[in-house]
Amino acid sequence: MNSFSARMPPPIVLSFAASDPSGGAGLQADLMTVSALGCHALSVTTALTVQDSLGVAGILAIDADWVEDQARTLLQDMPVAAFKIGLLGSADNILIIADILADYPLLPVVLDPVLASGRGDELADDEMIAALRELLLPLTTILTPNTLEARRLADPAQAAHGDQAVDVDVCAQRLLSLGCEYLLLTGTHDNTPRVVNRLYGRDAGLLRSDSWDRLPGSYHGSGCTLASAIAAHLARGLPVSEAAQAAQDYTWQALAAGFRVGMGQYLPDRFFRLRAGGGDPLA
Repeated sequence: MNSFSARMPPPIVLSFAASDPSGGAGLQADLMTVSALGCHALSVTTALTVQDSLGVAGILAIDADWVEDQARTLLQDMPVAAFKIGLLGSADNILIIADILADYPLLPVVLDPVLASGRGDELADDEMIAALRELLLPLTTILTPNTLEARRLADPAQAAHGDQAVDVDVCAQRLLSLGCEYLLLTGTHDNTPRVVNRLYGRDAGLLRSDSWDRLPGSYHGSGCTLASAIAAHLARGLPVSEAAQAAQDYTWQALAAGFRVGMGQYLPDRFFRLRAGGGDPLA
């Protein structure tokens, strides 16, 4: 047997997300992040978008049958080690993806609940939020919302009236009660000197709190990067707490090395290690 045929493939992460032609978020962010962390990235396109570094101008959901065919074809061919879920485009897509995930109960699922763009463009309606709560959260290993998304998911009626006063610990417990195993609540939208991210477990409560220097400016695709990094580390075999910490460190460094190529937000540099001459993407 020659050395090439005996080479072990890298762990595989399958991402369900929308395409972002700017390369800042969505599938493109997932593919770059997963690859930078030593895994092989598969992608199922859930929606097409018209967007740039300023925001989202339009979104076209892919037909749910096409979403299912994309995923089933890949899953029948390749051994996926983790799932990452981002913007899903429609309630029908959420239903189909929940059916698919139910067939792979042993694989970790990282759900980034993309409800709005960085400038506030709405990307999920009430029907989609209800479907996320009822169908996907019970199948989720780790949910990765910011505090705005968490409050909207935990109590859609209250969030609709603009009430953002719910304590984050209460909010976390409400989300965990909906079925997800872990919750990484990110503090990027909080008015605090440093960004504080909290990891909760369904059975153990607050597991860890990580504090990061708050970087200037705003970034397009930071949430996608964090969730994809967690999925990559889970695919490589790390336990959830270690995967969450390692993913936060990678994401902060990618943001710190970010660049501005358009007129809007900065983009994370997912390949900052290679550009710095490090060579080893896991160093």
